[in-house]
Amino acid sequence: MSKKILENLWQVGGSGLTDPADAAVYLVRFGDKAALIDAGCGNAHSRLKKHVTKCLSPNVQLEYLLLTHCHFDHTGGAEAVREDFGCRIVAHELDAVYLESGDSEVTAASWYGTRMPPLSVDIKLSGENSVLTIGDGTVNAIHWPGHSPGSVVYTTLIENKLVLFGQDVHGPIHPALLSDEEQYQSSLAKLLALNADLLLEGHFGILHTKEEVQEFIQSFMR
Repeated sequence: MSKKILENLWQVGGSGLTDPADAAVYLVRFGDKAALIDAGCGNAHSRLKKHVTKCLSPNVQLEYLLLTHCHFDHTGGAEAVREDFGCRIVAHELDAVYLESGDSEVTAASWYGTRMPPLSVDIKLSGENSVLTIGDGTVNAIHWPGHSPGSVVYTTLIENKLVLFGQDVHGPIHPALLSDEEQYQSSLAKLLALNADLLLEGHFGILHTKEEVQEFIQSFMR
């Protein structure tokens, strides 16, 4: 069963919804188009597919799979999502290189006792900011390196609320992941300045108020 967060916004994957190893997976709809934010590790893809299909009416196309970063618990199921829904995979170019080469160390697939198969990325983001038009809405992609070189957060407005898809805001910072503590701290300050109304995190769930979002981000700042 998916969790409705706001109108046209759901959590469709993650622990308790799909596989225990999955980071959270979110679905957002803009008119006749939709986007999925991350794909889990792929072990429970059939369940994820069922949740997405139940949330979207038949006339709505899942146009994009927006990857927040390259780690396996977010990307292992990406190819299955593309095959089933015909969507395009989006990732920052600084993480896409590890997905396309099937690097099982930098993608942390080895942490899950498996390997990362090479994954082609359809749209490679570059620079600090990009804007994606999806149906009758827009999503902003913001590069925030630290946890991984090409980590990205996505923001959009729903019901006049600034929604922040900020997977793995908590880290971890680990040399095997090519993490960078200095970049991470700068990126946290960048997230704080967004002043988001909701934070949809990868492992800590949904923070529903501006105050909760600020406190959560600040708890990882030095």
